[in-house]
Amino acid sequence: MTTDGHTLYGYDFCIGGYFEMPTRDARALLPKHLEPLEVMHERSILAITAFHFNESMVGEYDEIVLAAVVPPMVEPGKPLPKAAFFPFMVGTSTAESRAHAIERWRLPHYMKDVAIDFDESGDEMAVTVSDEGSKILEMVVTAHENRGQAANLYTCFTVDPDNKYKVDIVMEAEHNEHEEETGSLELYEHPMTEGLTLHEVNSYPFREEWYARGRQVFDPMVSF
Repeated sequence: MTTDGHTLYGYDFCIGGYFEMPTRDARALLPKHLEPLEVMHERSILAITAFHFNESMVGEYDEIVLAAVVPPMVEPGKPLPKAAFFPFMVGTSTAESRAHAIERWRLPHYMKDVAIDFDESGDEMAVTVSDEGSKILEMVVTAHENRGQAANLYTCFTVDPDNKYKVDIVMEAEHNEHEEETGSLELYEHPMTEGLTLHEVNSYPFREEWYARGRQVFDPMVSF
């Protein structure tokens, strides 16, 4: 839904992991005006985020986002985003959510419905993404005792053939974040993972995030 020019999405949960990846892969996936953010020389950051949306303009759906982390755009008088992303591949469980995100946010999608299965067990959430029974990825994110209410700002960069875009997003929910490296990731050969040298992506996250039930608030998208 929209209010005061903002677009709101409600979610039951959102989990994410940040994984080291080769900088050469990140550069190949990014448009020319963006640079990858490195954690060390020649090692950049793959961010994988999974949502179960319970409220949106197109109903309930699941979403998986693969993005390269880039430096944020610093604007005078505005807070520094917690992170900035260039999503290079998005998968969704419904055609309606896919069409909405392409038209409204210019996000690149795998053009088939994917199955996104969540399995929560205590302080661990496992997500399995598959395409007609063939696995695309398996990710485990774990929680930590460091929890609290948050309204975290993120920036998303997107492109189309004619323009470059930026949109600021606020995540509002109880938030859990840590760098205990207790999660895991396994990637499989699939069109969604093309462009990644799979065996050179770390199999554990250096940072994990878990948002409980909350909402995602998009500012109006701007071109630059």
